[in-house]
Amino acid sequence: MAGIMIATVNPLVAAGMMGAAGAGIPSAATLLGQASSSYAWGRLTHASGWRKGLTLGLLLGGLGLLASTFGVVRGAQGVFLGGLLLAGMAFAVVLLSRFAAGEIVPAGQRARSISIVVLGGTLGAVFGPLLVAPLGRWAAAALGNELAGPYVGGTVLLGLGACGVVAGLRPDPQQLALDETVEGVPAISEAAHLRRVFSRPGVRLGTLTMVVGQLVMVMLMVITSLHMRNHGHALGGIAAVISAHTVGMYAFSAVSGRLADRWGRRPVILVGSVALLAAALLAPISPRLVPLSASLFLLGFGWNLCFVGGSALFSDHVLPAERGRAQGVNDLLMNSASAVGALASGVVFAAFGFMIIALLGAGLALVPLVVVWRLRVEHSASREASGFMG
Repeated sequence: MAGIMIATVNPLVAAGMMGAAGAGIPSAATLLGQASSSYAWGRLTHASGWRKGLTLGLLLGGLGLLASTFGVVRGAQGVFLGGLLLAGMAFAVVLLSRFAAGEIVPAGQRARSISIVVLGGTLGAVFGPLLVAPLGRWAAAALGNELAGPYVGGTVLLGLGACGVVAGLRPDPQQLALDETVEGVPAISEAAHLRRVFSRPGVRLGTLTMVVGQLVMVMLMVITSLHMRNHGHALGGIAAVISAHTVGMYAFSAVSGRLADRWGRRPVILVGSVALLAAALLAPISPRLVPLSASLFLLGFGWNLCFVGGSALFSDHVLPAERGRAQGVNDLLMNSASAVGALASGVVFAAFGFMIIALLGAGLALVPLVVVWRLRVEHSASREASGFMG
């Protein structure tokens, strides 16, 4: 909820402070916070447990959003962006928590377990954007700036989240996962070198899928608010489109997890990539509310399939003793790519417009499609060769 609320107004705050070319800078700052801390959170949660890591991260994020509130009200650009950097660090460890769910179940239930955690975001998808306008009205009266409202709300929500983790995350998933094995292979005492881990095709494809899905989603979502404001939409209409997007991101998580466990990871990744492609091609057709809502919904749905399918595929090929560092590096790559996409989206939008951003997203969405198809062709050729040799 906190992340979606601030994402709705970040481009509007930035455009007021830095102009249209800077619209992607707040999201880039948040994603930079995620990228820079992902590896450290992976190591910390592996060593100290998920309860401590999540609690520390949520409290740090609450402090960051409190600072961002001050920055919005006072027009202090540096304080605003610094607070978002801390918030991004919180979002990094929350994002990593999906792996905790995958670590404590058999491989055949892993995607479903991960998807249940992602499904938790449905409440945020529905209610987060709906709170933007009421919080804006409150902030306009109390603080003199309607755009400060979501940051105040986010501060409160992250504090509540920290309390929930302390009280409810027992036993720690790290304790339950220590004795687990992956695909019949016992846990080893020391983590394999990261280069060896990422040389595995399943790990590479899983990471690539998550990176591309996150990048396409961020590029389009970040700039849509400003695109709509330039076409005369009010804050309520902008929030409604972002709400449709986040419903697509989270509401079908239970379905995507079951499909990934039943059909396999790669078919789900293929469908997700097609949905991302369709979203990118639909986005620039019309600035009206309904077409944009449909496009952003597909964008979220495609991201979900790529995210759940990619996370499950990644987890299938990483041993328990390797997970802390490998998960941190995976999310470091994913968040770094999306930070670049968020920053570039404002620059490209100011220079070339919304159409070019959409076309870039469509081109990127083709990457997992090509890779999965190539792997299928190579696998078929290998099977035919084995049959011939037999």
